[in-house]
Amino acid sequence: MSEARDQEEFYNKLKTQLQDTSLWPSEYLYKFIVPTKSNQVKVIEGIFDNMGAVITTKKSKKGTYVSTSVNVRMQNPDAVIEKYKEVAAKVEGVISL
Repeated sequence: MSEARDQEEFYNKLKTQLQDTSLWPSEYLYKFIVPTKSNQVKVIEGIFDNMGAVITTKKSKKGTYVSTSVNVRMQNPDAVIEKYKEVAAKVEGVISL
């Protein structure tokens, strides 16, 4: 199975879960892990700029990674998924949780 197909299946499943478990618009918590060496946290901050997002970061014990939490009000499941896709496209080495 191709990676693109796997991603689409994942996003379709996520959309269904979001529709079934939340009333929209709703607060949504994104969690990302990025390498510390790069400036990727700034890229994530830019993606959520001007959205009223509350962004917190925490370095890993060894200092090699940064955990980034983004709490933001989203309009619908499609908007949530679009932000995941934007982060994946713009942030090198990101792990989305």
